[in-house]
Amino acid sequence: MVIDVLSWLLLASGSCLCVIGGIGIHRLPEFYSRTHAASLTDTLGSGLLLAGLALQAADVLVAIKLVMVWFFLLVTGPVAGHALVKAAAGAGLRFPEPSGGDHVD
Repeated sequence: MVIDVLSWLLLASGSCLCVIGGIGIHRLPEFYSRTHAASLTDTLGSGLLLAGLALQAADVLVAIKLVMVWFFLLVTGPVAGHALVKAAAGAGLRFPEPSGGDHVD
């Protein structure tokens, strides 16, 4: 019973993070903020989802495979986000100017 509750909490929180990331991609104003939101929520949301699925796995081999998929996503997700931002900066997409009270002349 405890494993089921923990699994469903992980699945629900991972799903919520993925939905929040999708909303962030849609609502944030510029490319770099969108990329940041996508890479953070993708890595953490998929990790929580895969952890919840691993707890529900009936076979240990399936749980090990899910952990391997999580490790692959943990390594490749941030690297892909970094490569995307680096390519955009190299192509000339400018970073936004800082706004608010922290701007120093």
